Amino acid sequence: MSRNILIVGATRGLGASLATLYASLPSTSTVYTTTRSSKPPASPSHPKFRWLLNIDISQPDIGSTLTTQLHPYNSRLHTVIISAGYFGFETFDELDWQKQVSMYTTSAVGPVFAVQALAKGSLLATDEDCKIILISSESGSIALRHEKEGGGNYGHHASKAALNMVGKLLALDLKDKNVAVGLVHPGFMRTEMTRSVGFDKYWDQGGAITPDESAKSLVEFVEKEFDISKTGTYWAPRGAGDIGTAEPVLGKNLPTPLQLPW
Repeated sequence: MSRNILIVGATRGLGASLATLYASLPSTSTVYTTTRSSKPPASPSHPKFRWLLNIDISQPDIGSTLTTQLHPYNSRLHTVIISAGYFGFETFDELDWQKQVSMYTTSAVGPVFAVQALAKGSLLATDEDCKIILISSESGSIALRHEKEGGGNYGHHASKAALNMVGKLLALDLKDKNVAVGLVHPGFMRTEMTRSVGFDKYWDQGGAITPDESAKSLVEFVEKEFDISKTGTYWAPRGAGDIGTAEPVLGKNLPTPLQLPW
């Protein structure tokens, strides 16, 4: 079966790696890739890419901008991955209102409007194996927050927790349409986003992986293991290896992939 893929946030990091990997699969027909720019980027590129322009998950017009550009292709989507993200570093002593608003909007508000527009616009392959994957983080698990890690980064953690609730609710609303919705922790990655908040100093001790490594395990999980029976659940496809609080909270000998607690 030929599949159409949509990657929201495909210009760099995990999104770029996901787009490139999906395009390399013989089963993929088209990869719809989004950028916030008014022009397609020079990289990544692939003959299967179709760039959608001016797509900003943090803006109120995300749904209409997305669907207006998709409709002319007259094709339906089998896998949608919302990978766009924003991380604004904070401490208890130095909070930032606008950073928090941006993180909540990007992580937990925009995805609802994007997914609703795709569903209402009949752009999802509801009569086939349709999947929507929201890139979350283990940082959104309340159960995994532990004194070992400490506090801080309120907007980052709480916006991912909000995204997890969004995914659960979308799963309930879309289940009767045969659309599976999943939340995924893609792993601690060596990206410009983690470098920008100073987390590169933890890359080695935290087992940080490249976006390409993350994309490989994520795609294998999504396309081979995730289906409607798992809709509304929260997973770490690579297991607990880079989740420092996993063993203190959940115990040893944890499985891979690992279903994460809310």
